[in-house]
Amino acid sequence: MKNLAATLPLVLALLVVHAAHPDARARAQSPSLTRVLLDTDANNELDDQHAIAYMLFSGSVFDVEGITVNRTRGGGDVERQAEEAERVITLAGLRRKFSVFRGANGSFAEIAPHIGESSFDGASAVNEIIKQAKAPGSPLTLVPVGKLTNVALALLKDPSIASKVRIVWLGSNYPEPGEYNQENDEGALQYVLDANVPFEIALVRYATPSGTDHVRVTREEIRARMPGKGPRIRVPVIGRHGGRFATFGDYSVDLFDHIELSGTPPSRALYDMAAVAIVKNPAWAHPRKIPAPKLVDGKWVERPDNPRTITIWENFDRDAILNDFYTTMERPVLAL
Repeated sequence: MKNLAATLPLVLALLVVHAAHPDARARAQSPSLTRVLLDTDANNELDDQHAIAYMLFSGSVFDVEGITVNRTRGGGDVERQAEEAERVITLAGLRRKFSVFRGANGSFAEIAPHIGESSFDGASAVNEIIKQAKAPGSPLTLVPVGKLTNVALALLKDPSIASKVRIVWLGSNYPEPGEYNQENDEGALQYVLDANVPFEIALVRYATPSGTDHVRVTREEIRARMPGKGPRIRVPVIGRHGGRFATFGDYSVDLFDHIELSGTPPSRALYDMAAVAIVKNPAWAHPRKIPAPKLVDGKWVERPDNPRTITIWENFDRDAILNDFYTTMERPVLAL
């Protein structure tokens, strides 16, 4: 009885910990987690928010090392981008766990001449990328889902990180011209294309079934599947469009209620979430290695003799990706 009495408090404590963190068992059973850092223009539209939540709720697969932000043409300056990322982190119940590091407002060409200075545009995010890349453990997967400025600047400031990272970028209509992330900093993209670093592109390809544009959802689908999903926080947050929200699922519905839809049926692509999905499970798209092309005046120029190769991801499995997304929203395993 003495041994039982001594052991009982420990058992009860362990039960309390498990109840507070239902994801603890799943994480303990996972032999290894993929170290990821997401770089995002979180306030641009609505796919970034879903990518952040999906990543933070996939703690049985991802060891989330951080979130950095940058400014693209939509969504305001880098502070507005950071505020939206922080809003999603708060809705995940992880505000004390994760900070958001402010990155570049300007372009790679504008900032690069100042990279050796103690302070420059985007320094907080750039330094955090370098820090996490050089941290002990498995290689870091960088998942930039906006412009490539922060990542390119990190490679410029410390080229040694190239052997310690894998870059999976959401962007480009390759081999066709155009695409939002690409156009926001073509100089940064060209720098990464020419750098000796593992570089993969989750293609966008507007209005074609072979890119992440294929991973589309309707407003009706979100209204049916997302209300109440995710952890419930005690103190609601005020959303980007007003209103108060205690779950990410409810915020997701509000984001879709305030966005313009396109296509038949009217829908919106979750581009950024799809990029996170193929890091989570590469079987959900098809990779293809190609000689790294060059971007000239916004148009792709092939370099068939280029010994440097990159990987492009295409033909995304919409149903598999969305099934996992909804399952993850219903049964989140928090990144702790």
